[in-house]
Amino acid sequence: MAAQDGSEVVGMDAEVVQKAPEVSCEAAGQSHTAETEQALLTDGESTSTQPPAVSNGEESDEGKEMVDVKIIWNKNKYDLKIPLDSTGANLKEKIHSLTGLPPAMQKVMYKGLLPEDKTLRDIKVTNGAKIMVVGSTINDVLAVNTPKEVIQQDVKAEENKKEPLCRQKQHRKVLDKGKPDDVMPSIKGTKERLPTVPLSGMYNKSGGKVRLTFKLEQDQLWIGTKERTEKIPMGSIKNVVTEPIEGHEDYNMMAFQLGPTEASQYWVYWVPAQFVDAIKDTVLGKWQYF
Repeated sequence: MAAQDGSEVVGMDAEVVQKAPEVSCEAAGQSHTAETEQALLTDGESTSTQPPAVSNGEESDEGKEMVDVKIIWNKNKYDLKIPLDSTGANLKEKIHSLTGLPPAMQKVMYKGLLPEDKTLRDIKVTNGAKIMVVGSTINDVLAVNTPKEVIQQDVKAEENKKEPLCRQKQHRKVLDKGKPDDVMPSIKGTKERLPTVPLSGMYNKSGGKVRLTFKLEQDQLWIGTKERTEKIPMGSIKNVVTEPIEGHEDYNMMAFQLGPTEASQYWVYWVPAQFVDAIKDTVLGKWQYF
């Protein structure tokens, strides 16, 4: 016993001293295991959990009634899925992202000019609808418009040196035929938009009947005669020359310059005066700025 030689006490103390590190190691092992398990659990959760959606400021289309449409611009076609309750202004923004054509430069048509303040539902857009877009990018306008302005100024200066067009021999032979019986009515001193029907009942330089059709959705001017119809890209028309007909100032004679010189002018006679400004603005592209 302890009273005899203290050996047992020493032995017992030794056992306690020896066991203490074992308990400490086990606890440390459990702690390390717990930390490892926790780390694995955390890693597992991090791997399996989807990252949160990042908002870019746009309203989500989830849960909205959608409509599939086809955007047609500059001979290109784009498929677009858009909420049916989007406005015309919203559609223009989508078209901008597809084509790079700024909204202010777009003329969007679906059963007529598409209003910006009404929704696609309001104007009854259905799946598969074709929406026509006419317009040029800023770079296109700068590239095309400057040469036109220079040519227009040169032509105008040349015109000032000449006698009135309607007195020139080349035009008198057509004008002397008199006003066509089936020409469209004219209104002097007023300006009107282009009608939805072709302008008809006019004469061309050879004295044959001619009609003008403005295909805005295709950016083309169709010049039709009895023999054929010429489809002219509006961007290729360099200038438009007009002059009232003496004695019949409610009608004009008009030339479309299809090439670099006056020799390429296509003349049309007895154009109703109320449509002259609308024709010039449409053909020369000025409508893009409105």
